[in-house]
Amino acid sequence: MPMRTFVLAVLFCLASCASAPGGGGQYVAPRGPGGVHPDLNGIWQALGEAHYDLERHMARASMALREGPRGPVPSAGTVALGTVVAVPPGLGVVVDEGEGDTIPYTAEALALRDANRADWLARDPEIKCYLPGVPRATYMPYPFQIIQGDNDIFFAYQYAGAVRNIYSTDPGPAPLDSWMGQSVASWDGDTLVLEVTGLLADTWLDRAGNHHSEQLRVVERFTPMGPNHLWYEATLEDPKVYTRPWKIALPLYRRMEPDFQLLDFKCVEFVEELFYGKWRRHPLEGATGVER
Repeated sequence: MPMRTFVLAVLFCLASCASAPGGGGQYVAPRGPGGVHPDLNGIWQALGEAHYDLERHMARASMALREGPRGPVPSAGTVALGTVVAVPPGLGVVVDEGEGDTIPYTAEALALRDANRADWLARDPEIKCYLPGVPRATYMPYPFQIIQGDNDIFFAYQYAGAVRNIYSTDPGPAPLDSWMGQSVASWDGDTLVLEVTGLLADTWLDRAGNHHSEQLRVVERFTPMGPNHLWYEATLEDPKVYTRPWKIALPLYRRMEPDFQLLDFKCVEFVEELFYGKWRRHPLEGATGVER
């Protein structure tokens, strides 16, 4: 093949692949209930290292580190767990075009992120089975289900039995903040857009201590890029914590096993010993309890 023809072919391919999020081309999804919008019904799950750390990162010996004689070593509370709590390397999912691939924290918020990371074992709300919040629920290592009707959409998560009842019309400001917030749906072509507000400040974004305040506003976008793939984007805006809005992006994959379904992982009862073990009449060895 002549070089000029080869170059033109490559450019054509790149232009075609760039026409949809994630290089999905011009895929047109089957219509869902009502025949207007794409069918997003299914059980989906993220792969990758985003739930460890949204930012690009090297492997770390533990999710919580302390200074050792020759560099960082696992914290006292995690050292016995070895590689179970090691952090695998990840390319990151922060895609802040033209601004880098790190979260744009204020100086004070960055210091809190570092403190969260150093004290991960005591601070991460996932350890206590608190509801994960948005967007963290999407890329945790557990499946979630989108249930789509003619006019209504419902999200169910395996982790902690979390759910989101999506509003199809904006009811106005959330009456109070909650773990999973208030989600309002709209459509941008074949992309489902969810605006999420009213989120508690108690949730984290990952296991690396990345955080937000009660002022967080998240705009999520779910775009079909193939019969078994969605392209997920979330833009986060929080003037109390970040210097500007920023975005993450990653693919979601349909679970393909025959008769696959969400199973119960209501982990609240699993942390009863963590919370209340020290109050037994005869506490078990190592029962220290945690502050709520």
